Amino acid sequence: MEQFLTVGKIINTHGIKGEIKVLPATDDVRRFEQLKEAYIDNNLVQIEGYKFQPGKVILKIEGINSIDEAKKLKNKYIKVQREQAVELPEDTYYEADIIGCIVYDENGEELGKIDEIIYTKSNEVYWIKGDKELLIPALKHIIVKVDVQNKKIIIKPVDEWQ
Repeated sequence: MEQFLTVGKIINTHGIKGEIKVLPATDDVRRFEQLKEAYIDNNLVQIEGYKFQPGKVILKIEGINSIDEAKKLKNKYIKVQREQAVELPEDTYYEADIIGCIVYDENGEELGKIDEIIYTKSNEVYWIKGDKELLIPALKHIIVKVDVQNKKIIIKPVDEWQ
């Protein structure tokens, strides 16, 4: 399993004093209230402050004090160590643990590897890339078993989806 989990992507600067605008990659943006340190490009950084905008978080990183310094961080990811991650409810998984899982149907047929997760209003969709591409709705009546330790997911055969 991944040691680091992404909590956001730096999408732009904010103001002229080195603040950065972050697109959260977490279900609970309030987790940034507790965030005191994180990793950017595998370097530990200290978080000096935060504020919220609709759908975004503005962060102040220690040592980043100008717009020019902040611009260098654009398109980088903010990560935390797994131990610092928010605890998930049962039957919920981190994106980093799902991406790369091999998907099989209940008959043992390998369908491919999860390459991407698409977020829709109603549910997540796993984009499988194998011999052919397949979109699998992440719904309890389709997903039979998730084993992130062994990077394996079992689903009902496609012709049984309802």
